[in-house]
Amino acid sequence: MASRDGGRAGGRAAAQLAAAALRGRCAIGARLDDRLCPVPRGDIGGGAADAGAERELRPRLDSPASWPARQASDVKTTALRRGRKAAAIGAALATATLALAGCSLAAPDSSSSPGGSGASAGGSVLSGTLSASGSTFQLTFQEVAISGFKSIQPGITVNYGGVGSGAGRADLAANKVNFAGSDSPIPPAEKAGFTGKKVLYFPVVTGPVTLSYHLSGVRELDLSAPVLAGIFDGKIKTWDDPAIEADNPGALLPVTPITLAVRSNSSGTTANFTKFLVEAAGSQWPLGTGSTISWPAGSRSATGNRGVAQIVKSTPGAIGYVDYATAKASGLTFASVKNKDGDYVAPSPASAALAASQVTLMPDETFSAVWAGGAGSYPITYQSWDLVYAKQPNANDAKMLRAYLGYLLGAGQELLPELGYAPLPSGIDRQAQTQLSKIGD
Repeated sequence: MASRDGGRAGGRAAAQLAAAALRGRCAIGARLDDRLCPVPRGDIGGGAADAGAERELRPRLDSPASWPARQASDVKTTALRRGRKAAAIGAALATATLALAGCSLAAPDSSSSPGGSGASAGGSVLSGTLSASGSTFQLTFQEVAISGFKSIQPGITVNYGGVGSGAGRADLAANKVNFAGSDSPIPPAEKAGFTGKKVLYFPVVTGPVTLSYHLSGVRELDLSAPVLAGIFDGKIKTWDDPAIEADNPGALLPVTPITLAVRSNSSGTTANFTKFLVEAAGSQWPLGTGSTISWPAGSRSATGNRGVAQIVKSTPGAIGYVDYATAKASGLTFASVKNKDGDYVAPSPASAALAASQVTLMPDETFSAVWAGGAGSYPITYQSWDLVYAKQPNANDAKMLRAYLGYLLGAGQELLPELGYAPLPSGIDRQAQTQLSKIGD
């Protein structure tokens, strides 16, 4: 890792203090990798929900003699194919894990860009309040980053409400907040609300969306896009459906009915999950993509990732799409998902980082890591931005925004692996920092 100057060291120390403070809030008996007890840097697995690096892309090599005869031929072919790829993919994930541990994906020296250390460009201490709302995917990161930022700028209070990406964008359009967290760009249907206003996109985090499920005795599960499309379209109704069995040769799947756990509010998680289904399942997914979806009758819905996680945790037979940090904190079990290269990959900060490294960055700082190629890339990796108006009502608001966003793009990036997220690729982070100077009054 490159050496840091005093400003960078101060930002890093504040990030470490924030993480330490968070760990100090852990309840007795809480899991080390819970939301309030972050995973040690570089840990891409851990806990019953994720059996570690070996689970990332481990071929199924159970004895063929124990499998139904009708599956034996297909299974043998699958095992051979996975065996040939396992070493290369494992190496790719190991490289990504080391990169996360060594901060090679973290932000560049924050002193080289405005606000990077959390202070204003002139180094002055600021005072005031920033209000924000939006993405629940960002919520854990925002909670910890706010604590770390407070040690650098004690005069600034930052309030963030995890109300969902759609509600956050609506709050920004109505001038109720200083910035909005959103897991997707402003959709065409909402653009009229921002007429005459220039919105800047600041990417702050990437990470995986898990397919978390509740099946007693089933600790490992592989799911492909067509099968997921069938499940969430309501065509596949029980866990022993032949389509699920085909993805999981040799597995003993129960006859349990499937219960869908989905979002009730306008959600970037929904938008990115359904974007994956559109791109990966094609015509087999008829419900389209968007922040809200008309889910099949009988689906159970809740607000936020935490709400969906609670449904999955309390409902035998349930499956839902939940961000990785929330799934880990809730102790959920999640599936490996078949990626663009044809391999089943478990969600983790490392596999998400590999996906994010494949993206093409647009001039406005938007990009999509969903269905990115590359060995070891997790296919439902998505990204989240903080949306800010370029023109602020006064100079103090502009300075506070530059300071806080600079912190998120600087020292704050070092918190992400411990919280179950993937840091931004350095090139994207660098470009995001350069546009901090566009925030003015």
